[in-house]
Amino acid sequence: MQAKYLKRLQWLTAIFFVMLLSACGFALRGPVALPFKSIYIGMPESSALGGELRRQIRANGQTQIMSSAKDAQVMLEVLSETRDKQILSLNSQGRVREYNLIYNFRFRLRNNEGKEYLEPVDIQLKRNISFNETQVLAKEAEEVLLYRDMQSDLVQQIMRRLAVVKMDD
Repeated sequence: MQAKYLKRLQWLTAIFFVMLLSACGFALRGPVALPFKSIYIGMPESSALGGELRRQIRANGQTQIMSSAKDAQVMLEVLSETRDKQILSLNSQGRVREYNLIYNFRFRLRNNEGKEYLEPVDIQLKRNISFNETQVLAKEAEEVLLYRDMQSDLVQQIMRRLAVVKMDD
């Protein structure tokens, strides 16, 4: 009898929380609507970052990616992209214990005539990684994964910045 009552109470609690979440306006993030019809991305096709950014833009379905800058309404111009690795801490023997991985990206958005829709934007992402000299290969693989994760975060930030551009042609 009591087990049946507890089961019913669990279901009512779960339904209550689902209703509470739906009432607060929570919704999964959908595709980003960009305010321009076509874009040229100033990154090589072979670039991992460029490829992921192109996939995200294509996923929204409203903006065309042009192969030539002169055919596009706007151009995303990459001003700099750097990856850096700094020592964060040392152990008692003076050996590295932690690194700070830094990914810097700077870009702007403009049209063919040179009008800037987005002044140069600096995005800096950081991740900490512990280091153990007995596990060098594993830590190198972890570093690659962290940089890939930062790249995905960077693409999401770029998409959010592009979505809020004011096109006043």
